Amino acid sequence: MDPHNIEAVFSGKQKKNVSKIRNFLGLAGYYRRFVEGFFFIAAPLTKLLHKRVPFVWTDIQRESFEKLKTVLTQAPILIQPEPGKDFVVYSDVSHVSLGCVLMQDDKVVAYSSR
Repeated sequence: MDPHNIEAVFSGKQKKNVSKIRNFLGLAGYYRRFVEGFFFIAAPLTKLLHKRVPFVWTDIQRESFEKLKTVLTQAPILIQPEPGKDFVVYSDVSHVSLGCVLMQDDKVVAYSSR
């Protein structure tokens, strides 16, 4: 797994607005079934999406973001591809970005975005 691909998806930069948080949680949420306690880890970020809640990035949100990055990019989430087995590519495109996930046997092999 190329570490640059992981970094492209899960940039360590602070998320500066609701739209960026929503995009990050959308991608991360797709893999919630692979992450034990996903709801509790993501809760501080999810609260920022509520209407009438001021967008304030604190250490609590930063820790939630970092924890999600960690659990989504470390074993057992990412696997080594096995030659001879089928791959599945999931992609999502908008006017400003694109993202995709390479999977094999319902497990993530690689993330990429631009």
